[in-house]
Amino acid sequence: MSTAQNFTNSWLRHRLVGNEIVDMVSDDHLNFRPWDKAMTLKELVLHMLFSADMFTEAVKQGAFVPPAGSQPEVNTAEELKQLVHEVTAKTKETMENLSEEQLTNLVDMTKLFGTQIPGKSLLHVMRDHEIHHKGQLFVYARMIGLENLPMFMKQQL
Repeated sequence: MSTAQNFTNSWLRHRLVGNEIVDMVSDDHLNFRPWDKAMTLKELVLHMLFSADMFTEAVKQGAFVPPAGSQPEVNTAEELKQLVHEVTAKTKETMENLSEEQLTNLVDMTKLFGTQIPGKSLLHVMRDHEIHHKGQLFVYARMIGLENLPMFMKQQL
């Protein structure tokens, strides 16, 4: 198994848990926010999705490229669930196909972080960022009354 595939599996152990939580939400949960200035549940999920995709694309391209256009409009839980699964599949495919060279090369992240970062290190930042927000998603889920939540990490894929 390649380094990219190993990393993809490591990332999926977290992403798939978040996806399971999203699969439990309903329309009336999308605009929940635990305090006035917090992201809504929908915004939190979209942030997680598109941040991971953006960082993975940066490793692929060798530089940070701001996302073109706006994020798709999501009005229902079903639309959010579908988008979660589509973007997860896209990010997974991109990540699995990264070469050893892309993982070791420096990625120009000066527009975002003011420095260059090795591809593999940037993916670690991405995964840690997602784990942080997955923790928030667990709190949101409990606050909206969801029970029987998945374990914090998939043991096997």
